[in-house]
Amino acid sequence: MTGFSNLGDLIERDRDLAKVAIVDLGGAPTPRELTFAQLDAMANGVARALGKRGLQRGDRVALLAANRAEYIAAYYGIMRAGFVAVPVNFKFPRQTIHFIIRDAGAKFLFCDAARAAAAPADVPSVSFGPAFDAFLDPGAFAAIVPGQDEPAMFLYTSGSTGAPKGVVLSHRSHIWVVQTRLAPGLERHRYLIAAPLYHMNALALAKLACAAHATIVLLPQFSAPDYIEAIGRYRCTWLTAVPPMIAMVLRERALLARTDLSSVEFVRMGSAPVSSSLMAALHEALPQASATNAYGTTEAGPVVFGPHPKGLPQPELSVGYPHPLVSLRLVDGDDRNAAQGVLEMKCPALMLGYHNRPEVPPPITPDGFYVTGDVFRRDADGFHYFVGRTDDMFVSGGENIYPADVERMLERHPDIAQAAVVPVDDDIKGQKPVAFVIKKPSHALDEDAVKRFALAHAPAYQHPRFVWFVDELPLASTNKLDRAVLQAMATERVSRAQRSM
Repeated sequence: MTGFSNLGDLIERDRDLAKVAIVDLGGAPTPRELTFAQLDAMANGVARALGKRGLQRGDRVALLAANRAEYIAAYYGIMRAGFVAVPVNFKFPRQTIHFIIRDAGAKFLFCDAARAAAAPADVPSVSFGPAFDAFLDPGAFAAIVPGQDEPAMFLYTSGSTGAPKGVVLSHRSHIWVVQTRLAPGLERHRYLIAAPLYHMNALALAKLACAAHATIVLLPQFSAPDYIEAIGRYRCTWLTAVPPMIAMVLRERALLARTDLSSVEFVRMGSAPVSSSLMAALHEALPQASATNAYGTTEAGPVVFGPHPKGLPQPELSVGYPHPLVSLRLVDGDDRNAAQGVLEMKCPALMLGYHNRPEVPPPITPDGFYVTGDVFRRDADGFHYFVGRTDDMFVSGGENIYPADVERMLERHPDIAQAAVVPVDDDIKGQKPVAFVIKKPSHALDEDAVKRFALAHAPAYQHPRFVWFVDELPLASTNKLDRAVLQAMATERVSRAQRSM
């Protein structure tokens, strides 16, 4: 196995350095190609320049930009020099962006022109473009060898339950992730990355591609038409995305029909539940591709599940069988070997803790398991299935309801493309489910038909009391479903309906 020691130093220099490492579709008016030699030199230039500014080992350096080649180079260069990379979600409000940069104690900031105005004025910064090119200090650089638990990066959580928390991740932990995912033959792939580089989904794939000596096709942000066109034009073989992104791609029926997508071999979806209807639509659009439903967390990495040791085929809605290098258990109260319960896991990718949050105890058990807050069930063959988030669960008339569970049921309806379920307050039940539904094109469907389907295919308490048809669902900054926005919309609509009675 390749012996990497610094997470920012993943380029093997005895391989073809003239090979294209990144096809950048957003960092300039026209697409650019960076070879591995150019990416390596740029990362070294960042490391040398930051050192000349007097930063000390362990100092934090923030990144506030859309996806582009310089982002990846700066990310690597920061870590090569022994500093800590802090990717910042630029879709957050300015106040939250400032909080993250100050909470991290960032001593320097890389940004792009579009985000420069959102940067704190008192933090030294440089914008990607001519200023960044002038900032670089060209020359060789020997990457530092990190200590056993030396931090490499902070990834801030979305903050849906309060101020965002900085998840502290070490060099060692995510080198283990890279090495565990490496496999012979990956170097031939072209990986399409459109998820934001401030998110684990994109960052993990970017590092894997670099270590495998494969090519990344990099979009600045996700757009379904741009995503489809990039596949066709650059013959991408490997796609990774959250399910809502794939759902939006599949709605571009005319563009899909006239684009050659035959290059795609693998589609890896993660970070959110996958429905049977989405899988069916994906197979119809990409019949030659293998689609995988995956799972991972910021706090414990993307290596959680894998293939069955007996070679059993993975059921499409399963996230797989426990990876042999990861310890998993499902916990339901005092039962630590439940068939359904909260997933707890232990592996070398586990976070070091939360930065600067002594009042927030890490969700780690006394015996070293990370408590994910995600509920799974396990079948007789050991395959695991996502049920829902404990944070999303609500109680209706004494019954526990997981929105993702109800959504998957609704999406089995032949006329439903997507469904989103949230709770609203109810004087009798406490809370009750309501649904937002996207119809499949040219399909007729009404509220009563959706309710009848739910009553026929699930317990009565799960059926949505109101159904609203929409053209699209709101997404959070990580391209996952924004349930907070949906819940506010639902509360307002129910209130309006009750006033009109």
